[in-house]
Amino acid sequence: MAVLRVAGVGAGYFSQFHVDGWTRLPGVEYVALCDTDAGKAREMADRFGVPRVYADAARMLDEMRPDLFDIVTPPATHRALVHLACERGIATVCQKALAPTFEEAQAIVDDAERAGIPLVVHENFRFQPWYREAKRLLESGTVGTPHSIAFRLRPGDGQGPRAYLDRQPYFQKMERFLVYETAIHFIDTFRYLMGEVRAVYAQLRRINPIIAGEDAGYIVFEFAQPRAPGWSSTGGHGEPAIAAQAASAATGLFDGNRLNDHASDNPRRTMGEMWLEGSAGVLRLDGSARLWWKPHQQDESEHRYDRGPDDTFGGGCVASLQAHVARHLAEGKPLENSGRDYLANLRVQEAVYRSSAQGRRVEID
Repeated sequence: MAVLRVAGVGAGYFSQFHVDGWTRLPGVEYVALCDTDAGKAREMADRFGVPRVYADAARMLDEMRPDLFDIVTPPATHRALVHLACERGIATVCQKALAPTFEEAQAIVDDAERAGIPLVVHENFRFQPWYREAKRLLESGTVGTPHSIAFRLRPGDGQGPRAYLDRQPYFQKMERFLVYETAIHFIDTFRYLMGEVRAVYAQLRRINPIIAGEDAGYIVFEFAQPRAPGWSSTGGHGEPAIAAQAASAATGLFDGNRLNDHASDNPRRTMGEMWLEGSAGVLRLDGSARLWWKPHQQDESEHRYDRGPDDTFGGGCVASLQAHVARHLAEGKPLENSGRDYLANLRVQEAVYRSSAQGRRVEID
């Protein structure tokens, strides 16, 4: 298999996880890193053994001619950077948020499609090992017919005047924060596990007066969920037979509060706790990335699985996403989170903000 040559732009806080993942991935050569702050780029390049550093992305793409362009910069820069890739026919991975507005995100996707380049949004939470295992258990029928999913977000990093300053200080100035920056991960993960969202109801608020945007809130999801494998209308999992049209759709709840923490040695590992309920029982995720399975009307016990490394972000989800993209480019494997598919997350995001502003349930267009 040919070596995949990757060049990246952005040497901010989260870029370290991207560069680390690419440089560890077999069959990948990370050839150059660009940042408008050449000193930051050089420092990160030296840390990970990246051979070339640039301050101009166009020059880097022209001189290095990579197979893949990895964008890890603020959202306002994304359209211009994707345009550089479009002009040169280079496949692109772009960090979320894809753009400052839905309209600009749609324009970026349209630009990539017209240029005929693959565009992937780097939305990595669905690649966290606990969600991949939850998906496997859903698809195997272990959980039964899914009833609901709930996530309680409690990273504990949002209190006081110094909230977020040590890691991502721009969080304080974002007029849209909790949903745009954080809950979008769970919109995508909920879609991955439960299917498409048909309606939402949201109540958002700001607790810390230091920041500009919302930092807490509730979002209720209604899913248009197909039945899980292992279920049949003749009485799967010991339940009485019911007509398909009589069943209610599955629901979801996101309960977000960035100020408080949860029980964990590392609150940022899972950022909270999950409950996934089905006709056969309840799957629970704790703050140590352990999964617990409680069969219906039986005792709960730990469900053991590979939780991934505990010394990097999200159990190694960045590298897992990167490996997925590399397989797609090399072997044509199906791609998750293409730019076009990711617009579905942004439609839900916009509906959440409308719901909170208008105090009503909003259906997804």
